[in-house]
Amino acid sequence: MGNVQPTTDVIRPFTIDVDDSVLVDLRNRLVDTRWPDAEVVDDWSQGTPLRYMQDVCAYWADPDRYRWREREAALNRFDQFVTPIDGLDIHLIHQRSPHENALPLVMTHGWPGSIVEFHKVIGPLTDPTRFGGDAADAFHVVAPSLPGFAFSGKPTETGWGVEKIGELWAELLVRLGYNRYVAQGGDWGSAVTSALAAHDPDHCAAIHLTLAMSARPTGEPATPEEHHALARLKHYRDWDSGYSTQQKTRPQTVGYGLHDSPSGQAAWILEKFWAWTDCDGHPENVLGRDELLDNIMLYWVTGSATSSARIYWESFGRAKRPTVTVPTGFAVYPREIVPPVRPWVETLYPNLVHWSEHDRGGHFAAFEVPDTFVADIRECFRPFR
Repeated sequence: MGNVQPTTDVIRPFTIDVDDSVLVDLRNRLVDTRWPDAEVVDDWSQGTPLRYMQDVCAYWADPDRYRWREREAALNRFDQFVTPIDGLDIHLIHQRSPHENALPLVMTHGWPGSIVEFHKVIGPLTDPTRFGGDAADAFHVVAPSLPGFAFSGKPTETGWGVEKIGELWAELLVRLGYNRYVAQGGDWGSAVTSALAAHDPDHCAAIHLTLAMSARPTGEPATPEEHHALARLKHYRDWDSGYSTQQKTRPQTVGYGLHDSPSGQAAWILEKFWAWTDCDGHPENVLGRDELLDNIMLYWVTGSATSSARIYWESFGRAKRPTVTVPTGFAVYPREIVPPVRPWVETLYPNLVHWSEHDRGGHFAAFEVPDTFVADIRECFRPFR
């Protein structure tokens, strides 16, 4: 799956290098897909449409159209490493800035995302002058793959919920030589980032989040923002949370089909990019097909459908609500699953120092609106340099 260059250090360089046999097997499975019958509606309301999936899978299987080796090389432009923590290999991008006094920033993805989400923002964050920015806004970017995701190791025992991952990230940052840092996260990354801040407030200077799914009204909803968020929450519970119920209760069961079928894995993930992006009805209105497939590839080539789903089983109903006292910033994007509402958020994050609301964007902000995302990160963390 990848090529680790052996060194004497505990942090080993890593290069994504998928075996040819894995690619051949993938193409054979795509060609031999046993397709279901088509949906009986003309939209996505019953799930990812058959015609679209057939088109995507034909493209994915064609090496002259989806050129994985080129995509792989593009991901390898970032410096990557693997390091064992608590018996598990953690894969990470560690892209250091060329600018003096850059601020360390750890960014955490969620499900069904990956480090691919950050491929458009790592450059501007680490080397702002190359992208029309100011060297004073430079970051050293650390972007780990969650345990059980992509090229990180797969836990073989229980106990790998968001609290433990937050503790691992604190150890990772010490190992990288950072005794003061800031952190950002969306989806599960928001929960991990909150856990990290609660665990390590002496070194975590500030955090930036885009999601607060556990935040709720403190009284009778009164503002348009509150009513909108409650409507989005009702829609999520009624129509959009089946994947979560399955993964938090029986991740092993759903894993058999996803692990065995690339079309199944792709449909499972693409539906969420349709539902959670600001895409006006189709994910490819906001993201390119190649980058959507790059993200899916990190699940397929590592066989991590089941292990990644277990974060739901590990964390729902088991994790404690963290006490976060470090300075906290939020960015609100209109197509977030449930857009954060400031009065709700303030009950969980009392040291709220940054709040921004944007006209475009959804759940995968760094992926969808990278320029907006980068500008917001810079503004949020500027006072903590």
